[in-house]
Amino acid sequence: MSLQLHIIDWVVLIGYLVIVAAIGIIAGRYVRGTESYFLGNRGFNRWLMIGQSFGIGTHAEMPVSLAGAVYTSGFSGIWFQWKNLFATPFYWLIAPLFRRMRRTTIGEVVEDRYGPWMGVIYTAFALIYFTINMASMLKGAGKVISQATGGAVSPNSIVLAMTIIFLLYSFIGGLLASAWTDFFQGFLIIALSFMLIPLGWGQVGGLSGMKQTLAPHFFSLATPDGIGVWFIFLLTLNGLIGIISQPHQLAAVGTGKDERACRNGMFHGNFVKRICTIGWALVGLMIAALAANPNSGFGRLEDPEDAFGLACRHLLFPGGLGLMLASILAANMSTCSAFMVDSGALFTKNLYQRFFRLEASDTHYLWAGRISGLVLSSLGILYALFLVDRVLYSFLLTETMATYMGISIFGGILWRRANRWGAAASLIVPLVVNFALMASSGQRLDHWDPNAFAISLVTGIAALIIVSYATSPEPATTLDPFFARFAEPVEGTAAPGTRLLLADLATGLKKGASYKEDVNGFLIGWALVAALVGATWLWLRT
Repeated sequence: MSLQLHIIDWVVLIGYLVIVAAIGIIAGRYVRGTESYFLGNRGFNRWLMIGQSFGIGTHAEMPVSLAGAVYTSGFSGIWFQWKNLFATPFYWLIAPLFRRMRRTTIGEVVEDRYGPWMGVIYTAFALIYFTINMASMLKGAGKVISQATGGAVSPNSIVLAMTIIFLLYSFIGGLLASAWTDFFQGFLIIALSFMLIPLGWGQVGGLSGMKQTLAPHFFSLATPDGIGVWFIFLLTLNGLIGIISQPHQLAAVGTGKDERACRNGMFHGNFVKRICTIGWALVGLMIAALAANPNSGFGRLEDPEDAFGLACRHLLFPGGLGLMLASILAANMSTCSAFMVDSGALFTKNLYQRFFRLEASDTHYLWAGRISGLVLSSLGILYALFLVDRVLYSFLLTETMATYMGISIFGGILWRRANRWGAAASLIVPLVVNFALMASSGQRLDHWDPNAFAISLVTGIAALIIVSYATSPEPATTLDPFFARFAEPVEGTAAPGTRLLLADLATGLKKGASYKEDVNGFLIGWALVAALVGATWLWLRT
């Protein structure tokens, strides 16, 4: 069966694909080596940084999984994506750390801190992270596009089809292509987040109409029997600890031309995503109201994650569906592109260059990164085709894996006594505990349970502390250069002598040092978060 799209939809969709491919090809003309391919020469301004953080952090599976969660449990399901909301102010403090790492990959940073074999362990984690996360994004986009077009093609067919473009422009243009397409596609992602709301608002009778149709708990930001304060707190910890170990973050955050661009990119790019999350939640709420109304013609969904695609199919006008499909592809390909480049960088820098080809030309490593990124991306495609069941749980699995890895990375920056044996234990112990708890309860290994996560996290932190104290510390010849890197900014990225609050926690706050930029940005971040939560809470109570 062929796709039943209006001619205007085809024009919009094809126009989008041509523009994105052109951006990638043009960007490829400026790639001169590994520095430009993997890191864009670390010269992005704040607007490109905001677009890059927003685009890389926003995927097509997010509106799919979130609309499904809200359809099932009510507006409190927003915390599956707002789980990083209370972590967002900390991004202002974390962002300049990535700029001062002075490395191409987080794997190299881990090796600097804990030695070569911990760098290999991190690389293995990162490649698994990319595989599962890319699979979740591809499957999520496949689900919503299949549902939006009335099931004309299967989600797996769409997964295969959508990979061609992002593989093409990423292979040619690297991070330069990824950053510029992120900036362009960010506008489409915002359209994706909000264009359905005015089209369905009248059909559900607005907020008052939905309140007449749905149970009161659907309009609460927290439900005592489901997503309550404890649940939200653990999701916040999951996001905060894991953010520093996510393997794409160094390229996404540490490639600004100065530290202020990095801060603006990480904080504001992610804060825009928190706003868009409200749009996704409202779509789930509207579909729940339509499904609960016997006169609407909507039935109950067997798979809640079909809610967003169902809204697309029933609410969009000719041309609007094409724009929606382009937006979904944009949300997916912007991140998959970055993941392809970053996975190639990890393989090339942490495995290939270190163990197989120590000395070679920069052009040789550039092509090694291109080819390995292409091959590794194919693993994500296979995972999406055969292993993803619930998109939401696959997404949370990667976030939780990143949190367990983040214990040692945050620990290594904030605590000088942490050593490689404690770092290894802090990853292995919580993974074993988490998977054992899932298996004992009869759940899939990618299921996320807040209590199991809490137990696993505590055991991981305890393992880092106990094992580090029980074994020999890292030598000063390793530690001194590592911490010295965070003490001074890269030349031209901040005023000489600028100190960072998080970096100085490990070595002691410096007398007479000014942490004004850290503190002011942190407080403004909390004010924006409080305003967003407060405005949403007041609106739900009207």
